[in-house]
Parts: sequence; C-alpha cells; structure tokens
Amino acid sequence: MTADTPADTTATLSLRERHVGAYAALSVRVRERGLLGRRYGYYWTRIVATVAAFALVWVMVVLIGNSWWQLVPAAVLAVVNAQFGFLGHDLAHRQVFDSALWNAWAARLVSGLFAGLSYTWWMGKHNTHHRVPNQEGKDPDIESGVLAFTPAAAAPRTGFAGWFARNQGWAFFPLLTLEGLQLHAASVQTLLRQKTVKHRWLELSFIAARLGGYVALLLALLPFGKVAAFVGLQLAVFGVLLGGSFAPNHKGMPIVPADMKVDFLRRQVLMSRNIRGGALTEFMMGGLNYQIEHHLFPSMPRPNLKRAQSIVRAHCAEHGVAYTETSLWRSYSIVVRYLNAVGLGARDPFQCPLVRQYRA
Repeated sequence: MTADTPADTTATLSLRERHVGAYAALSVRVRERGLLGRRYGYYWTRIVATVAAFALVWVMVVLIGNSWWQLVPAAVLAVVNAQFGFLGHDLAHRQVFDSALWNAWAARLVSGLFAGLSYTWWMGKHNTHHRVPNQEGKDPDIESGVLAFTPAAAAPRTGFAGWFARNQGWAFFPLLTLEGLQLHAASVQTLLRQKTVKHRWLELSFIAARLGGYVALLLALLPFGKVAAFVGLQLAVFGVLLGGSFAPNHKGMPIVPADMKVDFLRRQVLMSRNIRGGALTEFMMGGLNYQIEHHLFPSMPRPNLKRAQSIVRAHCAEHGVAYTETSLWRSYSIVVRYLNAVGLGARDPFQCPLVRQYRA
C-alpha cells in the first residue's frame, strides 16, 4: 500500500486477503490428508454393482410377466436410476478418474444410456449453480417457474398464482413426482436447441435408446395400462429421490443479492446445509448430505467427504463462519416454511449473514 491509499480501501483489501487466505489454508489441510486422491476401488465397485442391479431389475420384469407386481421392480428401477444420476454427478465433477476425458465420457455414457439424462445439459446448469449458489438472477437452481424461490419472484403474482405462491411450500414435494419427467425433457430440449453442442447427436442417441428401449420392452411384455402404471411410478419415485436429495441442501438457506460479491469460503459454506444421518442417508442422497464439503471441494471423491467434515467444521469455527447441519426431516420442514414465507411476501425470509454483517 502507498501512503496515498485511503484507509477504507486498505481495510477492504486486507479483509479480502484474509478471506482468500482462509480458504487457501483449508485447502492445504485437506490436501495434506490426501482427501483429493482418487478412490478407484470404491467407484469401480459402485459402478459394477449399479449396472448389475439395473440388469437384475429387467430380469425381474421378464420373470414377473403380466402382473401388477411389476410395480415392485418399477420402484426398484427408480432407486437404481437415482444411483446412476449420482454417479453421473460424481463423474461430471471429475471425482472418479484423473483424466478429464475419462470422466467426461464415462459421465456421458452413465447419464445417457442408464439414467436417460444429458451430460451436457447437466454440466451447464450444475456448474453455474456451483459458482453462484443461491445468488439471485444467477443460480439456475433458484430460477422461478411454477414455484417462486425468492420474494421478488413471488411479489408480482396475483389471483390464483398469488394464492398458490402463498401455499407453495405444501405443493413442493407433490411436484417432485414430476421432476423425473422434467429432467428427461430438459435434457432433450437442451440438446435439440443448442446446435453447437459437441456430441449432441450421440447424447440424443443414448437418451433415445435408453427411454425408447425401456418403453418398447415394457410394451412387448405388458398391456398398455400396466406399462403406464410402471412408467408413472418409476418416474414419480425417481423424481422424488433426486429432488429430495438436492432440495435440502440449499433451499431455505440465505439468498445472495444479485450484485453482491462474496469470497469463496463463505459463498459455499453459508449458502449450503449438511444433512445428518447414517449409511442409508448417504446412500439415498448420493453423498450430497455432505453438501458443504462438496461445494468447497467439488472434485473430492464422495467417500472422502465424510472424512473432510471434521476439518471443514473446525476451520469454519476458527474463522467465525456459520456451519449448518440438521436432520433430513428438519431440512424438509425448513424448505416448506421458506417457500410459504416467500409466497407470503416476507422480505429476505432467510437473509444472507454477510448482508446483516455489512448493514450492521
């Protein structure tokens, strides 16, 4: 700093440097523990087991034949598809292989052929979310549609739309039953509209083979009514599983104003929520119950997130950064309460701690 540098500028730069240094120090601690190293045994075991489960579901479908018991493998298939979705997520974040190319192509294969989703669509949407979680006008995960995720989005709604917004929290989880259909539709629409996307026809072919082959096989085995029930149940459970895994992590956490700049450590920690639970919670959420650690270190292999938690929690306490963790059911109640508060016109229902700090 020069003698002419204003005191407030010096203080601002010093604050910024401390914030940058805080994340750098955490990163060093995590790297020294080897927590960013690959976990090939874990991932190969999970990939093989999930593919085997997928095959076994279809063996069950063939053996059961024309019966309403087909709804059992339909529900199991939804669980398996959700696991493919989580694997595609990990591959897209380069958690599995050292090679970026291997991760990308494996993600394209797993997402398209097994889950029926577009790797390109997911990368564009999800990477943006990671850069600006819960920031108005920037995070695609809080873009308002049927639901209004911010007071600014709810305010103009009148009539039935206004009534719905005031009660939208109660509709959130029923609407998740449509999330599976929406994910497939968004994947296909993105690939059809964005004509400059590399490998888009290959991805479309993967998705067409997965979804078309799925329906064709069912029609060959079952009457139309049972096919409709099978597909409807599978999509509904698939949507609830994926949506129910992502919703607890950020919904109801602070909303960042569009023009506000936040350092990386606070941006990722203050806008994220961890979910307590055991092995079943971790399995059903694909490791996303350690959302804070995942956002701080997106390329960290899933099984290492739990090992990193104590380091991250202690580091946050050391630097005065609030670390949020709660139960799964408590997180769901927070989501419902937040959405209803937004619809009722509450201003800043979950205000960013940094805004409060600076305003104070």
